[in-house]
Amino acid sequence: MAQDYYELLGVARNASSDEIKKAYRAKARALHPDANPGDPDAEERFKQVARAYEALSDPDRRARYDRFGAEGAASGGDPFGFGGGAGGFGDIFEAFFGNGFGGSRGGGAAPRGQDLEVSLQLEFTEAVFGTQKSVPVRTAVACDECDGSGAAPGTHPTTCSECNGAGQVRRMRQSLLGQMVTTGLCPRCNGSGQTIATPCPHCRGDGRTLEERSYTVDIPAGVDDGSTLRLTGRGAAGPRRGAPGDLYVHLRVSPSDRFVRDGFDLVADLPISFAQAALGLHYQFETLDGPEDLLIPSGTQTGRVFRLRGRGVPHVQDRGRGDLLVRAVVETPTKLSKREEELLRQLAAERGEEVGVPDQGLLSKIKSAFR
Repeated sequence: MAQDYYELLGVARNASSDEIKKAYRAKARALHPDANPGDPDAEERFKQVARAYEALSDPDRRARYDRFGAEGAASGGDPFGFGGGAGGFGDIFEAFFGNGFGGSRGGGAAPRGQDLEVSLQLEFTEAVFGTQKSVPVRTAVACDECDGSGAAPGTHPTTCSECNGAGQVRRMRQSLLGQMVTTGLCPRCNGSGQTIATPCPHCRGDGRTLEERSYTVDIPAGVDDGSTLRLTGRGAAGPRRGAPGDLYVHLRVSPSDRFVRDGFDLVADLPISFAQAALGLHYQFETLDGPEDLLIPSGTQTGRVFRLRGRGVPHVQDRGRGDLLVRAVVETPTKLSKREEELLRQLAAERGEEVGVPDQGLLSKIKSAFR
């Protein structure tokens, strides 16, 4: 007995359309022939999952499947498979690959190469102002021996005799409602539309070899930790001259020991003494662009923020920059000389402020204890 379509996709019978689509994509990625070369079981399971999604993704066919099973789901739309309904395996491939995981693939077209992902570490200032970085990648490239065709030098791929180069085959079968035509990938050429009688010995007919490549990446000013750059066409080459995938560069930015990023603004603390806070000062604050004159007025309290406009992070793909926010932090001295303590006590007395008694020596403390 054929396996239940809902069980194949791993969803409940009352699953929503989005849940069915999400489950299908996860299954298809894991079972796709490109991810399981030479595994006929995975290829067969991939076809079963695709068939299940084809039926359950169309509301009318899903309703017929729920009532009559697989035979009922296969009977809708044009009986010869041209137009209407889900459109067969071609639409399923489009739904899966067209979402950024390999591109669409029609009959007789070489499959697209895999997308690649790498991480790139940046210093804080490199992320703020932008830079160029070299990224090493181990990737599939077109075979030099066969020029990516997969055929041995001196030979050429030939049109598949089973599908006549279409990459798809149609089969007639008998159902409860009469004869039906189904369309699927050609099992002989796996959808490429070509076969290779004499594979290239260097790449074993795949048309690709693995190599270490290095790409120069332009890092735009203003990128943040966790940003991802997409390099179109820098992914793995497709088998047998298929289009290359893309390269995704995930950025990791080292923190700064002076600045904290808040969107496109930068925040920094400026420690100042009690006297500087009370009397004010002119301070040369070192920004990422160089020293900037900062006026600290008298009577400044801890937490007061001074804004230096245009000294923050550049806006990515836009004009302008954020601001630099300098936050005053008044530091209280923890150790005072005898003279400093006398002066502070004089100041407190002048202002009528109550303060603690002077620290007594050890001998005075012992005498006080016996009084």
